[in-house]
Amino acid sequence: MLRAAVERFGAHVGAGAAGAAAAAAAPTARCAKDEAKTVAPSFDPEALERGAKALREINLSPHAKNVITLSTEQERTKAAEAQAKQAEMQALAAQHATNTERVRWEEQRKTDEARAQQQAQIKEYEDQLARKRYNSEHEATRQRNAEMVKMQEDASQRQESLRRQTEEQIQQSRRETDRQKAEHERELIRAKSIAEAEGRIAENRANEDVIRRQMLARIEAETSKAMQLLQETLSTVGKGFSGLLEDRQRGAAFVGGITALAVGVYGAREGSRMGFRMLERYLGQPSLVRETSRNVWGFRPQAAQAATATAAQAGEGASAVAKASPGAGGILGDVVLQRTLESRVKHLAVATANTRKNSAPFRNVMLYGPPGTGKTMAAKRLARYSGLDYALMTGGDVAPLGADAVTRIHELFDWASTSRRGLLLFIDEADAFLAKRSGGVAASETAPGVRAALNALLYRTGELSRDVVLVVATNRPEDLDAAVLDRMDEALEFGLPDAEARQRMVRLYFDKLIARGEDAGDDAPAQGLLGAMGIGKGGKRGGGKKGTPIAVSADVDDAALKAVAEQTEGFSGREIAKMMASVQGEVYGSNAPELTLDILRGVVSHKVAEHAARGAGFGKK
Repeated sequence: MLRAAVERFGAHVGAGAAGAAAAAAAPTARCAKDEAKTVAPSFDPEALERGAKALREINLSPHAKNVITLSTEQERTKAAEAQAKQAEMQALAAQHATNTERVRWEEQRKTDEARAQQQAQIKEYEDQLARKRYNSEHEATRQRNAEMVKMQEDASQRQESLRRQTEEQIQQSRRETDRQKAEHERELIRAKSIAEAEGRIAENRANEDVIRRQMLARIEAETSKAMQLLQETLSTVGKGFSGLLEDRQRGAAFVGGITALAVGVYGAREGSRMGFRMLERYLGQPSLVRETSRNVWGFRPQAAQAATATAAQAGEGASAVAKASPGAGGILGDVVLQRTLESRVKHLAVATANTRKNSAPFRNVMLYGPPGTGKTMAAKRLARYSGLDYALMTGGDVAPLGADAVTRIHELFDWASTSRRGLLLFIDEADAFLAKRSGGVAASETAPGVRAALNALLYRTGELSRDVVLVVATNRPEDLDAAVLDRMDEALEFGLPDAEARQRMVRLYFDKLIARGEDAGDDAPAQGLLGAMGIGKGGKRGGGKKGTPIAVSADVDDAALKAVAEQTEGFSGREIAKMMASVQGEVYGSNAPELTLDILRGVVSHKVAEHAARGAGFGKK
């Protein structure tokens, strides 16, 4: 009971204290919030009465002494609870501050990552812009270079067109000059003939009586002589016929002898004519053929192999060069070409050999490119490896024949078809008579037989042949007639040699002309029938003749020859061979017959300058 009273008293006291505290705190809070309101707390008398009633009850209770103690303990408990709650609130505040700091640092980290990612994206975008800018600049540069190359090609084409027009004008003016000269000479001859005839007529008129008497006397003398001869002949024939008529056996023998004589003369004439035609067809060489591997008497010459160089012949200074020389052998032998072209020629040679082996029709080939690039030598090697005979002719020999060119063309193909091995017919400078019929040499009025010769060749090559391989070579394939190009199954371009091919050529011709003292031909000349029988030399024109080797200085080594090959850019194979021949001549003309590096460099520099001057037209603008 006492405890309930104390509690009620404490509650009343606490409520009053709380009301007083709230009344005291309200103005403070309102002051903190800058509010202008004022609230006056109301007094509660009932609470005071209840407190007084509770005191009276406490006083009447026997436990009144313990009320104060219990109240004090209760206040201490509440104070401890308030302190615990305050500590809990401080802990919550510290945790809240820690969480706030953690969130702040997390936001800061995310902000830094976002800033770094943004900077990386900016860098990547700048790099993409730089790449796009570089690509656009590169594309613009490429387009400018392409435009420059196209402009240069157009300029070259215009220069070539102007050059051709100039050449055509020069040729036209030359032909016109020749025509006018011929007409002038004909007029002079005609005037001279007329003058001479008029002079003779005037002289004859002046001496007409004398001439008449001389003619009459000559006619009378000739007449009397003829009458005497006729009388003697008739008397002799009359006596003979009288004797034959008197003796029948003699008459029959005479008639039979006359008949046999007539038959023998006629048969011998026709037989010899047919025999000569057959001999000319099978054994003879047509006039258009400049060189052939078929002998006139049917003997097929064997080509000697090119000799290999030895270190003893070349000397100590050239031993390494002689060993590095390409040498002979294989399909092409000493013919040096670019690697790609060399593989194509070898493949064509193997295909031609297999075609001959299987008795299949041959394929015609066109070789085109600048002069001196090895077209003729490659054709010879192609025929030799394929087991075919070869015959060389030049297109410039057709135009002078005129109307006889058609007959010569047919004779050439008839002769070629008699080869048992098959024949490779090589036509060099083919554009001289195989040019377009709509213009050029074949259409000019000065060579009426050229067009007929072209038509004859087209007729003979209209179908595939198992006897003849036609190989044409030209420096200007665009000038050939369309029908001729249609008959070509293969077209090989022989361009100027590259650096590697020039190096091999320099080594080859150095080994031949300097180290061994030989000619620059692709191999030794073929021996004819007399040479095979041991009568005379029996050789044909070509390379392989032996000479005196030249001593070589030690400073002329592989490096020197490689430098020569680098300096001769734009040279053809023929120009490199002639350059080495000039080196040989320079050594022979010097006091000490030894090749030194200074002599080699001097000759090469001179030839390079000469090549540049030739390319520039020797100073012509």
